[in-house]
Amino acid sequence: MAKLKPSKGAPYARILGVGGYRPVRVVPNEVILEKIDSSDEWIRSRSGIETRHWANDEETVAAMSVEASGKAIADAGISAEQIGGVIVSTVSNFRQTPAVATEIADKLGTNKAAAFDISAGCAGFGYGLTLAKGMIVEGSAEYVLVIGVERLSDLTDLEDRATAFLFGDGAGAVVVGPADEPGIAPTIWGSEGDKSETIKQTVPWNEFRVGDVSQLPLDSEGNVKFPAITQEGQAVFRWAVFEMAKVAQQALDAAGITPDDLDVFIPHQANERIIDSMVKTLKLPEHVTVARDVRTTGNTSAASIPLAMERLLATGEAKSGDTALVIGFGAGLVYAATVVTLP
Repeated sequence: MAKLKPSKGAPYARILGVGGYRPVRVVPNEVILEKIDSSDEWIRSRSGIETRHWANDEETVAAMSVEASGKAIADAGISAEQIGGVIVSTVSNFRQTPAVATEIADKLGTNKAAAFDISAGCAGFGYGLTLAKGMIVEGSAEYVLVIGVERLSDLTDLEDRATAFLFGDGAGAVVVGPADEPGIAPTIWGSEGDKSETIKQTVPWNEFRVGDVSQLPLDSEGNVKFPAITQEGQAVFRWAVFEMAKVAQQALDAAGITPDDLDVFIPHQANERIIDSMVKTLKLPEHVTVARDVRTTGNTSAASIPLAMERLLATGEAKSGDTALVIGFGAGLVYAATVVTLP
């Protein structure tokens, strides 16, 4: 039996740079209210959302990703040619194949970087971060670009009172590279597929083919509705509040720290009430900065954590070297939590 050569990479990995892109168009709650029976006060009280960004025709999944990634690469102080891997988490790129990551890698000017997409919903950034860390420690890449990007406005049913106000568009990216000491702690991740029906696409693509559409949902004008994301709000809320606080605590334990050691908390920006409940359950000290990007960005799924991270650093609410707990959770139901050192 042949003896294989062992892998040899960096001893540890960390985030070296971060970048974000928010579409130009800002959409206030008043626009959402044109299609649903609700109020600005109700939307704010239930979700904390005041505005969100919606992409125009030019702000494609690839275009937004390239913008965010360029900023992250510059922030990391490296060149695109040094990127050895590009991981894109998205559920809203309509071309199933090829992976949009390959287009992004090419447009950025990488040197034939390994590139692939993953579908892990709102936990996608955490999944991508964990894969990138493994690639660097294993030695298959020196620098890996992790992108969370969504155009959820394309998958929003504006007549669905439960979800019409939730979703926004945008892209967030980080460069992960080698480190002499741990910068990304062990990840606590998993799935609960028995709850997969609580967040889902309304109609599978194969049922939307031209042909018999008599069984497909119709909008108020009698037109067939395009597939959208729907959710059982109360079930998702209870799961996120009670189960994800436990996962967040496990991530702290895996990192060997306590809430007192934290500087920043960056949860998935799904709903401000969920964020408040997690802060309370985790008993986070007052000195911990809590990301609340959901107020002006909405729920951008896989993009929400890197976008929130980028904004905290840009505003000075967080600083380089801070210790941050990040946790994503969503469709699947899937989740991923870890502690990182901010770039």
